[in-house]
Amino acid sequence: MFMRVTVILPAAGLGTRMASGHGTPHSPKQFLELGGIPVLIHTLRAFAEVPAVTQMFVAVRAGEMERVTAQVQEYGLAGKVRVVTGGDSRQESVARALAAVECGDEDIVLVHDAVRPLIEPEVIERTIEAAEKSGAAIVGLPAVDTIKQVERTADGALITATIPREYIVQAQTPQGFRAGLLRRAFAEAEADEFAGTDEASLVERAGARVMVVPGSAANIKITQPGDLELVEFYLQRRSSR
Repeated sequence: MFMRVTVILPAAGLGTRMASGHGTPHSPKQFLELGGIPVLIHTLRAFAEVPAVTQMFVAVRAGEMERVTAQVQEYGLAGKVRVVTGGDSRQESVARALAAVECGDEDIVLVHDAVRPLIEPEVIERTIEAAEKSGAAIVGLPAVDTIKQVERTADGALITATIPREYIVQAQTPQGFRAGLLRRAFAEAEADEFAGTDEASLVERAGARVMVVPGSAANIKITQPGDLELVEFYLQRRSSR
């Protein structure tokens, strides 16, 4: 039986923490350029290289629909990418894109940060395989630093516990799920007015087990100007191989 793999990129963020010479001040991170190409296009291209991916949905603000549609056409991705209107939060953007996806409950849906352009095909494929096997999977990295649990007080943070590193992973994306499970998790969250930190948190809340597949330290999420320079460095290294 043919399995469809859909990718959702929530890209409706304003990027207010980002200000650099790569774009106008406070330009949304997904529209900044790396080597003359928007970050969002780099990310879409990474998924377009994976044969198993059948379609991609990008959720953007209403005012960016025309701009993103033009970029998708300019870079030859129009046949595989659909641009939809996102929401005020990541969860709302993913929910709107998910509502537009036409696929069966057993098909796979991947959700990926639009500003993680260095995702590798091998990691995407591992996530698809794990989601197909278990129903839900995310990319994660083992914690390197000692992790402290703290209590916030008026005088600052106070340590309440040290969490063993073997119990901790740093969650990345993509996060992959059987479509039916993801739809149910979003419906339950909406009914209860629950806001999660990522898609896995909604699926966990719905009672499903989520596998972790090994990620890559290069799978950087662009948040601050320094991140952009680091991603450019990795891109240059890849192009010189």
